[in-house]
Amino acid sequence: MKTRELVLGGLLTSLALLIPLAFGGFLGVLIPPFSATLASHVPLMLAMTISPAVAIIVALGSTLGFLIKLGPIIAARAFMHVFVGYTGATLIKQGKPLYLVLLLVLPIHALGEALIVIPFGFSLYNAGVVVGLGTAFHHLADSFITLAVVKQLGLLRKSLPAFSKKIS
Repeated sequence: MKTRELVLGGLLTSLALLIPLAFGGFLGVLIPPFSATLASHVPLMLAMTISPAVAIIVALGSTLGFLIKLGPIIAARAFMHVFVGYTGATLIKQGKPLYLVLLLVLPIHALGEALIVIPFGFSLYNAGVVVGLGTAFHHLADSFITLAVVKQLGLLRKSLPAFSKKIS
């Protein structure tokens, strides 16, 4: 891993921890048994543009933040971001644009989070419809935020070739 990737990964991991720990209540949406913290996927989605390793590190940081703040069920859901981030980063490395990658990983994200809660006693309805669809909508909202951030941060586009090539 290059120094630049390590530094950016550290910064994005700190954001992935900060969002649930500091803003979980403020940015949180609760529709029992589903919960979401707006913008919590943004560091992961940005990390996917750097490398698969950075995406995995950021996903693990997010998992830790949610474990500390909201407990093991939400942390298990956050752990699914490891697979989402790795897949997304691999697709970006293959030359797919960021907007398309975010759409392609959406089913993996929603299905992963729906399946991981079943062992915790969630009914198929609550897991599939409430958590699965809730995750899909949350993923879309955070995708729009991510694309807006990437577009507005022209400086990042210059320092990370992945941003300029992959967003359009």
